Amino acid sequence: MRQDGARLRPACAALGLDPRTVQRWQRQGGGEDRRQGPKTAPKNKLSPRERARLLEIANAPENRDLTPNQLIPKLADQGIYIASESTLYRILREEKMLAHRGRARPKSRRNKPKEHVATGPCQVMSWDITYLKTTVAGIYLYLYLVIDVFSRKIMAWAVHSEESMLHSAKLIEDMCQEHGLDPRGIVLHSDNGGPMKGSTMLATLQRLGIVPSFSRPRTSDDNPFSEALFRTLKYSPQFPSEPFENREDAEAWVAGFVRWYNSQHLHSALRFVTPDDRHYGREHDILEQREAVYEGARLRHPDRWSGSTRNWTPVGSVYLNPDELPANSAEVYSKTG
Repeated sequence: MRQDGARLRPACAALGLDPRTVQRWQRQGGGEDRRQGPKTAPKNKLSPRERARLLEIANAPENRDLTPNQLIPKLADQGIYIASESTLYRILREEKMLAHRGRARPKSRRNKPKEHVATGPCQVMSWDITYLKTTVAGIYLYLYLVIDVFSRKIMAWAVHSEESMLHSAKLIEDMCQEHGLDPRGIVLHSDNGGPMKGSTMLATLQRLGIVPSFSRPRTSDDNPFSEALFRTLKYSPQFPSEPFENREDAEAWVAGFVRWYNSQHLHSALRFVTPDDRHYGREHDILEQREAVYEGARLRHPDRWSGSTRNWTPVGSVYLNPDELPANSAEVYSKTG
């Protein structure tokens, strides 16, 4: 493998070796594989007859839908013990019989969403829908919210009595018109719900030139900015303690929350500037002023400062589902917003 250009560490991982072991072999003469391996079989190894019987039982019609973790206790109830669950798993794997058993769909591996980086406003956005309780038990309103990942500014919102891809598509179109955005190339991230992946919604995104991005199913960490926004909304002191009477009451409250959040809320992930300050480029002057205040305080009382003052430099690029953050990067990765 090494002669073909493979790197040492991945090659050793494939062979189950420690890289330092191979390096020691190379120093001692040539680097040949010096593993001797066991010369005798383990004394507790299953006999061929026991192995065959275990496979016969595992593949019997009454047992073929059971996992080893289910089969071994069942055999114990019958007074039978041949091997442990791990041994049965290993034997099935060696015989290429370790397949999904039962009628449930097997677990599938889903790759993490593609990394997106926002270096400025209106590049990467995230959106989701949350429930709002009404005074009628079992009846909910649905709040649609779109947030800019770079600035955390709420770009669009709407309250509806149902979840619908038609409402979703209209919300995105209205957002682009209201803010005068060129939608081509904007990344719009969401989860896998019907309003997000419906045909009307996807057709609208394609027509506008917006790039859709989706979370893995049932993985809230893939859409952290919207999740954090909903938490701020529902745990804010002004959130009503009683359910909403109707849609109009909900819209009135959400409108006030959006004004507060965008223009007054000092966001902890943005060095405590508001989303509007970040979105419209006012954060630099604000943070420079704060830094000047701190430097002046340190000059007046240097004995009160053991090191540098508080970091008031603007937050850098924001990563959504990053592949890997470079070491010593000046850019700031904020997962939760």
